[in-house]
Amino acid sequence: RHLGIVGECNIQYALDPKSERYCIIEVNARLSRSSALASKATGYPLAYVATKLSLGKNLVSIRNSVTKNTTACFEPSLDYCVLKMPRWDLKKFQFVSTKLGSSMLSVGEVMAIGRNFEEVIQKACRMVNPALVGLEGYGSNLISAGVISDKVQLDKALQTPTDTRLFAVMCAFEQHYSVERIHELTKIDPWFLTKLQRIAKLRESCLGMKEVTDLGAEEMRTLKRHGFGDAQIAKYFSSKESFVRQHRLSMGVKPVVKQIDTLAAEFPAMTNYLYVTYSGMENDVSASSSSSRGRGRARTESFSYSSSSTASTPIGSNKSVTSHDIAERGVIVLGCGAYCIGSSVEFDWCAVSCVRQLRKDGIKAIVINYNPETVSTDYDESDRLYFEELSKERTLDIYEHENAGGTIVSVGGQIPNNLAHDLHDAGMNILGTHPLHIERAEDRSYFSKMLDNLHIDQPMWSVLSSKEKALQFAAQVGYPVLVRPSFVLSGAAMRVAETSRELSAFLELAADVADDKPVVVTKFIMDAKEIEFDAVASNGQILNYAIGEHLENAGVHSGDATVILPAQKLYTATIRHVKKYAAAIAKELQISGPFNIQFMAKGNNVQVIECNLRASRTFPFVSKTLKSNFISLATRAMVNLKPVPYNISLLDVDYVCVKAPMFSFTRLRGADPMLGVEMASTGEVACFGVTEHEAFWNSMRSAGFQLPKGKKQRTILLSI
Repeated sequence: RHLGIVGECNIQYALDPKSERYCIIEVNARLSRSSALASKATGYPLAYVATKLSLGKNLVSIRNSVTKNTTACFEPSLDYCVLKMPRWDLKKFQFVSTKLGSSMLSVGEVMAIGRNFEEVIQKACRMVNPALVGLEGYGSNLISAGVISDKVQLDKALQTPTDTRLFAVMCAFEQHYSVERIHELTKIDPWFLTKLQRIAKLRESCLGMKEVTDLGAEEMRTLKRHGFGDAQIAKYFSSKESFVRQHRLSMGVKPVVKQIDTLAAEFPAMTNYLYVTYSGMENDVSASSSSSRGRGRARTESFSYSSSSTASTPIGSNKSVTSHDIAERGVIVLGCGAYCIGSSVEFDWCAVSCVRQLRKDGIKAIVINYNPETVSTDYDESDRLYFEELSKERTLDIYEHENAGGTIVSVGGQIPNNLAHDLHDAGMNILGTHPLHIERAEDRSYFSKMLDNLHIDQPMWSVLSSKEKALQFAAQVGYPVLVRPSFVLSGAAMRVAETSRELSAFLELAADVADDKPVVVTKFIMDAKEIEFDAVASNGQILNYAIGEHLENAGVHSGDATVILPAQKLYTATIRHVKKYAAAIAKELQISGPFNIQFMAKGNNVQVIECNLRASRTFPFVSKTLKSNFISLATRAMVNLKPVPYNISLLDVDYVCVKAPMFSFTRLRGADPMLGVEMASTGEVACFGVTEHEAFWNSMRSAGFQLPKGKKQRTILLSI
């Protein structure tokens, strides 16, 4: 009132924990980065209401576009708990301080919804880091053995706010630290510490049992209500996730689907925000039906399957699936998860484009995602939206509840793609490229063998069976060599080794990241040009493609590279080889949907680097440059709706577009701004120009690059 603010306002307070005294830190008379989170957590569209107020409307006359039943002056009332947890990628950078402070270091965030704090914080941990099974200390592998075994070091880890302090707290509880002692060291409110202690005690009770079958229905329900996942429970009993799920279901312990109800039961809830919990007796929404499917008319063509075709068998059924079934039952689209280095808004654009095409074709779209920063988690983008984990357990729960016709895993990046095989084994109908072929492409060893069988050139390679054999291979082909784990995004743990000592160290890191997946060592080719091939195929036949050219030589991760489209300086013979190899790979893997292949060329010698049977981070760039939505085409291919290729002629493209990366090295204390095979950029820009030079300069300026100005700053260093 004093500042005369109309619209949204963000105020940050500082509260004295020992009294009720508080101070105002700052006031922002605008939307804040937490506005989307607050809107989605409460079902109150802050930006929408703020815009209406700015246009002169009053709160009484503005309808809440989310609830559809109340005016904007109705205060939300919550019967659930929401937790936002940030995502950091500090370990991607050498020499960077992990200490947190007043300067923002996170690259993304997640939003978990449940009925109690223990449930949502365990959900959030799995959302932020899919490698975690839940919130634990020692078992997280995020706290070093030296810190765990030394109480002095553990106390120091508790005192210092870092990106892993939460897990140090759990280590302390696992070593029977008291709430009072941890509060003294961390100053974290005892209420939160008591809840974390409860999680540690439940974990300890599991470790005290011998078999999963020792858990009765009530014990299992207690664990599930406190956020313990099936994989987490299986880990404590040295069992399998599928066995835990089977045992749980046999006792009738099943989750329920709840709707975000902010109306305190005064009006029927109409919100599209759903979550899954064990703290409930009945579902708030029923299974999918034709009455609630997407916009437009649904087609009824029959799907045709072969051993290498587009889908597997749905749960509990051995019948073939028709497009009519899919239109009636809906399709689940797995989103991108938390933004991180390597996975950002480009994958959300792909998911949204897929959802919009499904709804345009009359197919009900069901989205699973937990990132409040995304468009895919807007209330009006899908027919049903689940703010839930992208895990095998949760996806199966939603798939069974919705009785969905199929699931699309190839538009949300690496997290959904890595789930394809497990979901297929559980009986889920995966639309698009068959999960077995996805695994063939992701598994470095299988893929390299396949290229050899197809007589497609690639750098000399060897699968890591032992450190000694890897060192022998490197000595044979000569250094440098490249260490490549399987099933990773943004080149995680990928390293170029110049010496045997470096190779030994990098192999250990890659083995930790890859877990039980193959690690391949290849000869690193110097001074080669990298080429990006993005395409859409249907049953092994390429429909449309785009060939982009990297400005930097091979060795800089594609996410950090400057990409030129259309390619300007590739030999005709090189382009011919790229198209030939891509067609052979698409046919062999029977690709249906989006895919990306990375090539390198030295002279006219073209070699394959890798193939991703999913949308790549360059799909939005390619689609916007060529004015043809590749994901819309891929979506129709995945649901077998007779996709028609776009008529793209590069002769008619009288412009060039350049994509340039953006980095955040200045925000990271101690970061070494050297680029390599593991991605480090945190954003990107793209600009057009009549020539490649104009487009390049426009993109550089958009990325914040400035030439020196003034009489005293006219010297420019050009380094080769």
